[in-house]
Amino acid sequence: MEFRAFLLKYAEIGIKGRNRYLFEDALVEQIRYALRRCEGEFSVRKEQGRIYADVISASYDYDEVIENLKRVFGLSHICPMVQLEDEGFEKLEEEITAYMDEAYEDKHLTFKVDARRARKNYPKTSMEINCDLGEVLLTAFPEMKVDVHKPDVMLHVEIREHIYVYSIVIPGPGGMPVGTAGKAMLLLSGGIDSPVAGYMIAKRGVQIDAVYFHAPPYTSERAKQKVVDLAKAVSRYAGEIRLHVINFTDIQMYIYDKCPHDELTIIMRRYMMRIAEHLAKESGCTGLITGESIGQVASQTMKSLLVTNEVCTLPVYRPLIAFDKMDIVDIAEKIDTYETSVLPYEDCCTIFVAKHPVTKPNLQIIKKHERHLEERIEELLQKAYDTAEIITVSADR
Repeated sequence: MEFRAFLLKYAEIGIKGRNRYLFEDALVEQIRYALRRCEGEFSVRKEQGRIYADVISASYDYDEVIENLKRVFGLSHICPMVQLEDEGFEKLEEEITAYMDEAYEDKHLTFKVDARRARKNYPKTSMEINCDLGEVLLTAFPEMKVDVHKPDVMLHVEIREHIYVYSIVIPGPGGMPVGTAGKAMLLLSGGIDSPVAGYMIAKRGVQIDAVYFHAPPYTSERAKQKVVDLAKAVSRYAGEIRLHVINFTDIQMYIYDKCPHDELTIIMRRYMMRIAEHLAKESGCTGLITGESIGQVASQTMKSLLVTNEVCTLPVYRPLIAFDKMDIVDIAEKIDTYETSVLPYEDCCTIFVAKHPVTKPNLQIIKKHERHLEERIEELLQKAYDTAEIITVSADR
């Protein structure tokens, strides 16, 4: 069976009240963006609280369309459907019988007909449609049974301008359309956590920019490409991402030379947050995103997070803060970032880690030791900003 149309359902958007249309319009744009990555041509339209995608080309790749739609935040369900013209109820009975015959080879199943009559001038009520179509199917396929509570197949029939028939309901990713909740800057490393954090914040409708701290020659071009690949994987859900690549080597070596080594990770992290906030404000972002989880490493203890946060004026969003590592790995595998994240290319955070990093840093002591950097740090920061590389990453490129 070739489906030529899709009913695309949303959930949370439906409670948005008078400004719901803004979220619907944003969702339509995200659907169009996703379908542009697919073979074939499509028309996306909004109609009476429903969003439809129609196939207008002679051919298309069904599996490719489903995979791309499953990455559109805001969609709760994807329903491949058959669109019928209203040619009388007898014709509808024939079409429904043909649909069930083709869709389900094994007829030993239970079913329920769920009709919705949005067009009130249709000559039968919803209940009459349910009963009459149910009777037709039982006559055509005696091995089928009706189960109104937990059917194997829920056959939906919607009477609108056209008649829509569907029984396959594919879960969507949920969330809110990207771009409806502002923009934030993701601190993206080559690890498992930060791509997952970006995915989770994007799921709430936030547009993502990202910053990566590169430290040549201690980190290789392969490490940089790994991060670009992770950004591309996240962009399949979050849309186009502007990735800022910051050369962090001189700052990192200066901190290494001037500050106690057990505080290196914390002080380095504080300067990363400063740089990320600077870029965020220039890019119109209203927050930072990190993949930190309490207690996972020395720089993610409660004390360490307190000291790290102190340099920021923008809010820092940490969607993984209470997650176990396996919880994070499960999501990374689901969004296809895990295999890339575990490639053995070091990032700048892991090159200069002390044997015994401080886990309960004292803010006043950290600030005292940072004064050792006053001679050159502003010059090095400006150099990092001036030499930043911006890579536009999307699933299409």
